[in-house]
Amino acid sequence: MSFFSGKVVIVTGSSNGIGRGTAVIFAKEGAKLTITGRNAQSLEETKQLCLKAGAKQSDILELIGEITDASFNERLISATVEKFGRLDVLVNNAGGASMTNFGKGIFDIPVDEFDQMMELNVKQVLRLSQLSVPHLEKTNGAIVNVSSIAAFHQQSKMPYYSAAKSALDQITVQMAASLIKKGIRVNSVNPGPVATNVVVAAGGTKDDQDKMFAGMGSSMPLGRVGLPDDIGKIILFLADRSQSEILIGHIVTADGGVTLKSAMFPDA
Repeated sequence: MSFFSGKVVIVTGSSNGIGRGTAVIFAKEGAKLTITGRNAQSLEETKQLCLKAGAKQSDILELIGEITDASFNERLISATVEKFGRLDVLVNNAGGASMTNFGKGIFDIPVDEFDQMMELNVKQVLRLSQLSVPHLEKTNGAIVNVSSIAAFHQQSKMPYYSAAKSALDQITVQMAASLIKKGIRVNSVNPGPVATNVVVAAGGTKDDQDKMFAGMGSSMPLGRVGLPDDIGKIILFLADRSQSEILIGHIVTADGGVTLKSAMFPDA
């Protein structure tokens, strides 16, 4: 029997990309799922993939809402516990960037965008995690945050996004140190390039997105860009106490070797 059989998992931002791939993997492992996003049609597609993976209709809760809305954060946790009676894993996957000022210097970008990036990538994670603690404490549960290798870059074409992800990494560490005392493990995965609709979601065009991914794989040490399943498997591992109990406050770089490269050794 799978470790996740009968356990309850929330995956935010699960209407596409990494969130969708992660939800399907948990469904295969027998978990009960709350999936959430802003697009009802896309979320329904995720649900159907979870059902195909082996989940029952009664084991899936769909919630449409804006992840930066504090009242929706409250509903997400309360509705999950009301339906399933418990919570074992919170996957804070939802987040995003903005293409509006892509490539501009940090002082050429309105500070309002910084506020937007912090709301989308950090503050909602804090709210959801805080709301989940009383329930995760009862189950010796886990929180897995999804950050980005953008947090590591010394120079970025999206400086406020990188700053927000750096903040999220530090939040992961601080949460981990605090919550392990309650039996809750917190870790993070920081993906590199992953083939999703991330550019379109950030306000770019499909053409922009295709250009970004075209040829990117050949320049990566691994020889290909990541796939949602690649990241989903790491999230599953980090949430599985039977496999990764000793990992606490760990930030897993999942980038196909991108961060091995540097200006000094560009052909690494």
